[in-house]
Amino acid sequence: MMSSSYSVVRLSPKADARAIRHGFPWVYSNELVLDRRTKALASGALAVLEDAERRPMGIVAVNSASKITCRMLDRDPEAVIDQAWFAARLRIALAHRARLFEHPFYRLVHAEADGLPGVVIDRFGDLAVVQPNAAWADALLAPMVAALAEVTGVTTVIMNGSGRARALEGLEEKTEVVLGAAPAAPIEVPMNGAIYMADVMGGQKTGLFYDQRPNHAFAARLSRGAKVLDVFSHVGGFSLAALAGGAASAMAVDGSAAALELAEAGAKAMGKGDAFTTRKGDAFDVLTALAEEGETFDVVICDPPAFAPSKQSLEAGLRAYERVAKLAAPLVREGGYLGLCSCSHAADLTKFRNASARGIGKGGRRGQIVYTGFAGADHPLMPHLAESGYLKAVFFRL
Repeated sequence: MMSSSYSVVRLSPKADARAIRHGFPWVYSNELVLDRRTKALASGALAVLEDAERRPMGIVAVNSASKITCRMLDRDPEAVIDQAWFAARLRIALAHRARLFEHPFYRLVHAEADGLPGVVIDRFGDLAVVQPNAAWADALLAPMVAALAEVTGVTTVIMNGSGRARALEGLEEKTEVVLGAAPAAPIEVPMNGAIYMADVMGGQKTGLFYDQRPNHAFAARLSRGAKVLDVFSHVGGFSLAALAGGAASAMAVDGSAAALELAEAGAKAMGKGDAFTTRKGDAFDVLTALAEEGETFDVVICDPPAFAPSKQSLEAGLRAYERVAKLAAPLVREGGYLGLCSCSHAADLTKFRNASARGIGKGGRRGQIVYTGFAGADHPLMPHLAESGYLKAVFFRL
């Protein structure tokens, strides 16, 4: 598609063109001249962005149904967004992950930071799961997938179109195989010496959370010979890492029977099935019940879903994080460790840490912070969107 065929969208005179020139990747609806022509552009259409003086600034993807009306794709207004363009971006992303990891199991593309706004790609060996969470990526899925196969050699690609981000873009929910064939069984994923089972067709998000990898590794170091409790465990994130690190036993708690079955399969694949137990139920109820049963653990980790996914939900979310800490703290033996995690964009590190410390205090305990962790290096941050560093893990010694 030649740039001469692109439409033009223009910044209003009051917009901060300098921020966009210096790398900010988004243009909001109130920064554009939203005339009839711009509003008529199809969702996901490509256009040349001009400043108020009509100087071209680059190629953007447009979605007038979204609050983020334009996403910068390329600073070159002559760029052609085709398979070769995708391949160039993917090669840069792949070179970084190949340096980090011995085996091809990682987040290959982390949206804006990897130059593909709204796109997440997780790799599972010769299979990849693509989440096109922006309208432009949905529209250009075919050349993106072709480039993905060309650059990485993956033979199966699954498009996972579920989640809140797609709804905000006005996109439908769907999951389908777009290249190759769906795997007949969950995929074994080696990470931190543990084996995880990823259900790439029916699991949460892409089937596995790679972002906690460095925090799993820290928890594993604390877990030698320990009795470990992993709450909101999903497919055994922290508990299987703890067993790989030499834990004497680990219990995984989750509301999903399917997730716990995958966790059990992972423990068996590691030869640690005898040291692993699961408990299905609401995490708050199970924490309360364990306290009533007089249970205690050397290491307790709570990794709940996003309680504060938006600014509107922040106060309620912080109260929920406080409650998790209050219920979990009494289960930690004297001198033991409590790891608390948040994947909420809206709750920054300070707010989350303070809510956790309040909860520990209300649970009748005191502690010192011994570790603060974030997402792994395969989840890079764009400096201009540093607040997109959503994942926080804080470990306390009580």
